[in-house]
Amino acid sequence: MASTHSNLDPAQTDLKALKGVIPLIGLTGGIGSGKSAVSDLLGALGAGIIDTDLISHEVTAPGGKAIPIITKAFGAEFIDSQGALNRSKMRALVFTDSKARQILEKITHPLIQEETAKKAFELAKSEVPYLVFVVPLLIESGSWVNLIDYLVVVDCLEETQIQRVMHRNNMTHSEVENILNAQTSRDARLAVANAVIENQGSLDDLKPKVLNLHQQILRIQ
Repeated sequence: MASTHSNLDPAQTDLKALKGVIPLIGLTGGIGSGKSAVSDLLGALGAGIIDTDLISHEVTAPGGKAIPIITKAFGAEFIDSQGALNRSKMRALVFTDSKARQILEKITHPLIQEETAKKAFELAKSEVPYLVFVVPLLIESGSWVNLIDYLVVVDCLEETQIQRVMHRNNMTHSEVENILNAQTSRDARLAVANAVIENQGSLDDLKPKVLNLHQQILRIQ
């Protein structure tokens, strides 16, 4: 792809404007698969990383743009003592109430999209070789599938995912299973992947796989 990074309008908010300017890589995988580990390694190799899950946490952190709107829509009981979204309480609600989930998404998604675009254009202007959008529910979102040039899926056994999330987030086995059941299936992700990074082992096992992926992506240009 020809580089015209310097001509990008920093006020632009439509990610489609980046098509053909810089390779747009989608990185996804089920909860606990290791998306952050892969994106961290790609970032260390020079890629521009935009993690939508981190952005989601930013807009729902103390002082985040979503907090006043969430408080108005759901009540102060969904905000913790630090002023952040009470994620466990909200998770319990939206997994059982689809209307509540839709309301939350209507609040957070536009804010996440706005910040995602801002970060993407800033990174593209900085002349990184490619952009990686880390999106947990990328497959579920038709808009992302149509935007990206190359889809990377981080994969491991479902039981490995469960054990990792139980340890990391102090959740029960059934709580993690509920999250997995709400996401698209492992087979569905693998069926549409351009590249699969198997992350069943250690970080040392992962590093050469990510280096190889990085070299593959550089050839897209």
